[in-house]
Amino acid sequence: MNKRKTIKRKSKKLAFWRDIKFKYKLTIINESTLEEVVGIRVSKLNGISVLLSALTVLFVLAALIITFTPLRNYLPGYMNSEVRAQVVDNALRADSLQLLLDRQNLYMANIKAILTGEIKADTVHSIDSLTALRGDSLMEVTRREEAFRKQYEEQERYNLSNPNPSNNSESLIFFPPVRGLVVTAFNAESRHWGIELAPNPGESVIATLDGVVMLSGYTTEGGYMVMIQHSRGFVSVYKWCRSLNCKEGDRVKAGQVIAQTMGKSEKSKSPYFTFELWQEGRAVNPEHYILF
Repeated sequence: MNKRKTIKRKSKKLAFWRDIKFKYKLTIINESTLEEVVGIRVSKLNGISVLLSALTVLFVLAALIITFTPLRNYLPGYMNSEVRAQVVDNALRADSLQLLLDRQNLYMANIKAILTGEIKADTVHSIDSLTALRGDSLMEVTRREEAFRKQYEEQERYNLSNPNPSNNSESLIFFPPVRGLVVTAFNAESRHWGIELAPNPGESVIATLDGVVMLSGYTTEGGYMVMIQHSRGFVSVYKWCRSLNCKEGDRVKAGQVIAQTMGKSEKSKSPYFTFELWQEGRAVNPEHYILF
C-alpha cells in the first residue's frame, strides 16, 4: 500500500512538471496564403518567469525613483531634515505674518476711531494703550462705575504725584533697532525682559537713542551684545549680534549703526535678535515706545 501511494505521488509530480514545461505553439498565419508568419513556442513556466522578471524590474525602478528623487518626501513617516527645517521656518513666518496683519488691522481700526472722535488723540501713547482705550470706550458706563470714578477723583484731587512716570519719555524719539517681525513679545511674568525679532540676514543694528556705550563684547547669555546708557534713565540692550561696530565709552547718535545681525547660514544659540529696554533699573515693554 505504501509503495502504491509513493508511486501515485511521484506520478502526480511528474504530471505537474510535464504540464508546466509542456510547450504550446502560438502561430500567426496569413489568411490568404495560409503561410505561417510567426511561430512561438511557449510553456507555462516561461510565462511565469517572464511575469516575475517584469515585476522585479518594475519594483527596482520604483525603488530607485523614490530613493533618488524628491518623491521620497511624500512617503508617510519620512521627511528630509532640510525640508522639515523649511516647514518649521515657513510655519514661524506664517504665524509672524498673521500677527503683523492683525496688528495692522487693529491699528487701522484705532486710527478710524480717532478720526471719528471715539478716542481722544492726546490720550494715545502706543498701540497697546490705544487698544485698551478702545475697548473701554465702547463699554457703557454703569452707575457703580460712575460712582467709583467720582470717589477716586475726589481722593486724587490734591495728589500732586505723577501717576504716569513714563510721561518724561514723550519728547524722546525711539528708533527701531532693526527691521523685522516680532516673534516673541515682552512678558515680565515669565521673566522675558525683551522682545525677539526675526530680521533679514545681515541687517544693520542701530542705536534707538543718543547715548554712551556701557558694554560691547561677547557674553554667554546674549552672544555679541551692546548695552547703551541713554538720558532719563533709559538703557537699551541689543543681543545676539554677529559683529559689533562700537566699543565701550563711545558716544553714539540715534540711528547710528552699532552692530550687524546674524547671516542666514550662521549658527547661534538664539535664532532671533533680542532687544531689551530698561528705565531706572526696571524692564519696560519696547513696543510701548517703538512701533516695530
